[in-house]
Amino acid sequence: MTIAAETATALDLGLAWRNRFATLGSSFYTALPPTPLPAPYWVGHSLAVARELGLDPAWLTSEDGAQAFTGNTAIGGTQTLASVYSGHQFGQWAGQLGDGRAILLGEVVAPNGQGLEVQFKGAGRTPYSRMGDGRAVLRSSIREFLCSEAMYGLGIATSRALCVTGSDAPIRRETIETAAVVTRVAPSFIRFGHFEHFAARNQIEPLRQLADFVIEHYYPACRDAANPYAALLQAVTERTAELIAQWQAVGFCHGVMNTDNMSILGLTLDYGPFQFLDGYDPGHICNHSDDHGRYAYDQQPNIGNWNLFCLGQALLPLIGAQEPALAALETYKTVFPAALARRMRAKLGLVDAQPGDEALANGILALLAQEHVDFTIFWRTLSHWVAQTPGHPPSAVRDLWVDRDAADAWLLQYSERLAPVDRAQAADLMLKTNPKFVLRNHLGEEAIRRANQKDYSGVHTLLALLETPFDEHPGHEHYADFPPDWASSIAISCSS
Repeated sequence: MTIAAETATALDLGLAWRNRFATLGSSFYTALPPTPLPAPYWVGHSLAVARELGLDPAWLTSEDGAQAFTGNTAIGGTQTLASVYSGHQFGQWAGQLGDGRAILLGEVVAPNGQGLEVQFKGAGRTPYSRMGDGRAVLRSSIREFLCSEAMYGLGIATSRALCVTGSDAPIRRETIETAAVVTRVAPSFIRFGHFEHFAARNQIEPLRQLADFVIEHYYPACRDAANPYAALLQAVTERTAELIAQWQAVGFCHGVMNTDNMSILGLTLDYGPFQFLDGYDPGHICNHSDDHGRYAYDQQPNIGNWNLFCLGQALLPLIGAQEPALAALETYKTVFPAALARRMRAKLGLVDAQPGDEALANGILALLAQEHVDFTIFWRTLSHWVAQTPGHPPSAVRDLWVDRDAADAWLLQYSERLAPVDRAQAADLMLKTNPKFVLRNHLGEEAIRRANQKDYSGVHTLLALLETPFDEHPGHEHYADFPPDWASSIAISCSS
């Protein structure tokens, strides 16, 4: 049984609600309401996500809205629940996990007909909280809110974030912090770990029910395959390969690629100790809880593959044999490198593939790594070099290196490759591929520090820049500048 918010006191937000996940039955979740927080206030909101949901933007500035999106007031039409799943964490089987601080409200049928699930993160204890308090702190909620929308602005598959509300309720982490709730939006929050949960318990019928549900609603093309479950595994494998290629190309480190943080739809999910690279270091570890570097930047492609094998093992009782499962998983080895090569060509302004392109891309990555040249600034500077943008001197690219001779040698090779290419077309592609703005750790930290003083202007400014990261945004150049020295001392861990 689910809890339906249909009482006389429930707020009507004018949204068309349903909850298809709730139809799976009580084996998949526990029905419960959010736990209220005292005196909530607005921290940030995305008008773009509100429009996508069909939500009146006025709700995102109102007192009623702050109460509703903190979980203090029931929203009419919702069926609130926390789902159960299991998973591998840092390579070890962790057993039962679940939505320890997340509450699913249901699914909004958006104006375009798409179903979008809406979820509170930080909404209080659930049966799956284990030893946790079920809360999220303002610090991590601001980071997730901004990065969700930043990734969307970059064109990377991701969950979205509608809003963040705060409360002065004290939350104990390493120190005492304040509470917050971020409202997340995605077509589905189903994870690899949902499948692992039932497979580990040998509960084959719920496993089949879940797989059939995912195929029916999200992968309908798999229904007519000779082996629909193998087809599902292959489709998820391909989406995951494409996603991680997107991460690598933009210098994004997820930081905690546990199987319970992997989306069955190939979305970036669960923004915790993430980071966009500053200086290019292939072995960079952004998560200070990751003592052995399992989730280092250059390990992400292999970990994606490993996680898919865990999903394949969970689906094996339905697939029926190892051969079709292995064949489905094998597609990762071709889809990922092809997707990454395609994205690297776009970063270089190359519209067609030629022999030597991979060596050209690997050559510049090696040069970037030698001196830890700033990843985002290099690619944007190279874009302007190709575009011959006024105000951007031709020497700007080589000046990023101490070893200018090595830079000159690569630029000569690159110029020869560009010779037959329409330079204006190449520059246009590069300026739409290589962002000027990413959510660097120090930018997020500065916005958080101001938010702790009840000044949310930094959150609002960053959101505006990150929604359109390829635009120039005159007057905001310092948001695209080199990080300050203190940025390297920022410690981001699994604590939130």
